[in-house]
Amino acid sequence: MHTTRRSTILFSALFFVAACKGENAATDTAKAAAVTPAPAPAPAVTLADFAGKWAVVATPQSGKDTSVTKYTLTATADTSGWKIDFPSGVKVPMQVSLAGDSVLLKTAQFSSQRRKNVKVWTEGSVKLQNGKLVGETTAHYLNAGADSVLKLRIDGTKAP
Repeated sequence: MHTTRRSTILFSALFFVAACKGENAATDTAKAAAVTPAPAPAPAVTLADFAGKWAVVATPQSGKDTSVTKYTLTATADTSGWKIDFPSGVKVPMQVSLAGDSVLLKTAQFSSQRRKNVKVWTEGSVKLQNGKLVGETTAHYLNAGADSVLKLRIDGTKAP
């Protein structure tokens, strides 16, 4: 019985020491986290970073049609005034919004510059990469059956 009591006291003491060390370790970890500065967040982009005129080339990502579509993208420092100007004279206003480091783009319906007598609308995103505008867009052709969607890569160079 005396041995059982000693064992119980010894076990209790070991448990108490282990618990105290655990608390100190948690406190030390919390102190270290408080002292270590968090990494600086990446600089946020604004629509002003995209403002200007961009000479854009849109290239299909797959399929038989490999011809490029060229246009000028006018970007402003806010959500109004963004538009596409095609060489044919067709002007297409765009809705834009920021999402992280990218601008989300969407057009209303307009006459396709790739397919005669077909209406299309587009949606996609672009970001700045090494001073260039890069991204993807999806063209949604109306009443086009199986060929109703075309994915294109966008590459733009800022006009002087």
